[in-house]
Amino acid sequence: MHNNGKPNPPGQALDVVVIGEALIDVVTTPEGTHEHPGGSPANVAYGLARLGVSTGLLTSMGNDHRGDALEEHLTGAGVTLLPGSRSLERTSTATATLARDGSASYAFDIAWDVAPPDPALTPPRIVHTGSIASFLPPGAAGVKAMLQELRSECIVTYDPNIRPALLGTHTEARRTFEELVQLTSVVKLSDEDAEWLYPRKTLEETATHILGLGAELAVITRGSSGSLLATSSTTLSIPAVKTSVVDTIGAGDSYMAALILGLLTRGTGGLAPSVLDQLGRTAAAAAAITVSRAGARPPTEDELRTQLQLQSRLHSHA
Repeated sequence: MHNNGKPNPPGQALDVVVIGEALIDVVTTPEGTHEHPGGSPANVAYGLARLGVSTGLLTSMGNDHRGDALEEHLTGAGVTLLPGSRSLERTSTATATLARDGSASYAFDIAWDVAPPDPALTPPRIVHTGSIASFLPPGAAGVKAMLQELRSECIVTYDPNIRPALLGTHTEARRTFEELVQLTSVVKLSDEDAEWLYPRKTLEETATHILGLGAELAVITRGSSGSLLATSSTTLSIPAVKTSVVDTIGAGDSYMAALILGLLTRGTGGLAPSVLDQLGRTAAAAAAITVSRAGARPPTEDELRTQLQLQSRLHSHA
């Protein structure tokens, strides 16, 4: 499983393939403009590679300088950019303009399409998708077709990472979400996602509904209130790790990457309560590291291990 920080050679099996958008976040303030790599699926792939997981990303970026910057960012961490991922004329952007009073306006220039993976690619152990890629045509149809094909060979994880400004009607978005849930094993939402999708349900009711659609594990993150992990037989509430918060950028994607790492390394325990507890605590530790520093900087494998050891010592002395 271990990734040495370098992209995998062609033909070598990957543990995880992430399918979804990679884009540039453009932040404009009165002091100037800054650009940063972004896109939830790309952030998850980056986080997985930082955790030592052999990871491929199937995306659509432009053949331009922004695409070059994204590729350098991803492959520098060890992500393998899969063939066909530089397919657009220009790289997508999400622009936030901040006024002096702190108010923000947003603009999106996003195109999403995706080519099927190389037939010679050995199916990974886990396929992850989500965010804009699972809703925005024409690429969303390609994502769904890939999940239909791969679900019998892989664990499929899904994080809708709802962006209302980029979706159609609420009814259409919920239908798209529920159709994809039926193709997945593990679904992770934030509490904001859950409340937008199901405003009349409690978080526990939403988790039960997702399990009823066919998922084996439903995870709902609740920021500083921790996270909820539910299967058909067990529901656990995992506390957040207490830390000094600098900003929350990338926290959900770090949580998702560490959750996938936990699924890969859980051994033979399936989704027993002890396994769920470990999954939740590992993911919470990763998110805590990320929010303790500026920007979307997920932990390395060594940083996460150190944090988990610290938590274990604190727990044993409690």
